[in-house]
Amino acid sequence: MPELRVAILSSYALSAFGGAQEQALAMSRVLVGRGHDVLIVAPDGHDHATYDTPAHVARFGTVLKIPANGSRAPLTLSPSAARHARRTVEHFGPDVVHCHEPFAPLIGWGVLRAHIAPAVATFHRGGGGPALSLTKPLLRRLALHLDAAAAVSESAASTIKAACGIEATVLFNGFEMERFVATPRERGDDTVLVVLGRHEERKGVAHAINAVRAHNAKDEDPWRLVVLGDGPQRRSLEALAAGDPLIEFLGAPSDEEKRRWLRRANALIAPAIGGESFGMVLLEGMASETSVVASDIEGYREAASGFATMFTPGDDTSLERAIQGALEEETPESIAHATAHANEWSMSSLMDRYEELYEVARERFLATR
Repeated sequence: MPELRVAILSSYALSAFGGAQEQALAMSRVLVGRGHDVLIVAPDGHDHATYDTPAHVARFGTVLKIPANGSRAPLTLSPSAARHARRTVEHFGPDVVHCHEPFAPLIGWGVLRAHIAPAVATFHRGGGGPALSLTKPLLRRLALHLDAAAAVSESAASTIKAACGIEATVLFNGFEMERFVATPRERGDDTVLVVLGRHEERKGVAHAINAVRAHNAKDEDPWRLVVLGDGPQRRSLEALAAGDPLIEFLGAPSDEEKRRWLRRANALIAPAIGGESFGMVLLEGMASETSVVASDIEGYREAASGFATMFTPGDDTSLERAIQGALEEETPESIAHATAHANEWSMSSLMDRYEELYEVARERFLATR
């Protein structure tokens, strides 16, 4: 494929932990590694952090946490930020514009409307809601400026089709396998469980705390729970833990810290009760050669594919039993099979597919000019 100038738009601020943001950064690393010139545009003009990417990064606007799909999306509603984003992309002169959640306000709307280059969208959200149902006319107008679309799961594809009729190619979330085994394995004598995610009800962190406390109250082989993340439920979750010294709240991790804890853990717990379009965190655990325990929800089943121990969502007792089973049944063979399964979602394979989609978008764009 010829070298391209690719502008990646993230509707969500890079300064807030999230799967869509991680995908944008990981894609930028692979694209630059293949010789492409990449610009990332995102909200949060107050964010001056340096991110793990060789791409150019531009950020605009003030971030607001807007309720969406059971979470709080870090967006900007600034028209000025949208104008700055459009001018920056136009100055960059992209061959392709790749938008992650392009319909989430507001950073990318000006770029979409200008449609100065072939536009590819990736839709991450699974599940409808008022934000989609009440804005259908607007979304359908924005959809006219897309040349190709992908969705990270069947759920995300059906969601965007219902919202505005877009037929999205179902690909997947990808990740860089090699980064998850670059950190040395550091398991000790204690049993360490890790739960990772934003502290909000749909992530189900409370159920992990309840399951661990119930186990530790009756078993001589205690579990240590490391809680990675932050969010509106932080204080209530800490109160639920009641100062238990075996439950640690370490805040939102850097990418490096996350990978180090996944290699340290005996098991990764993914206790979400819903609202997940795809279980990328499950695959990250498998890639780290760590057993995975996950709630049996639609967004996790495809990623799990029989290589994670599943439990009834929101059921503390079911979760406790699943953790015990995963720990007892782990073998080198089970870990190797799960790791091989995770490799099917490698970022390298995913970007092969996206480069094909970029070519489709370029042909369609030129055909309309």
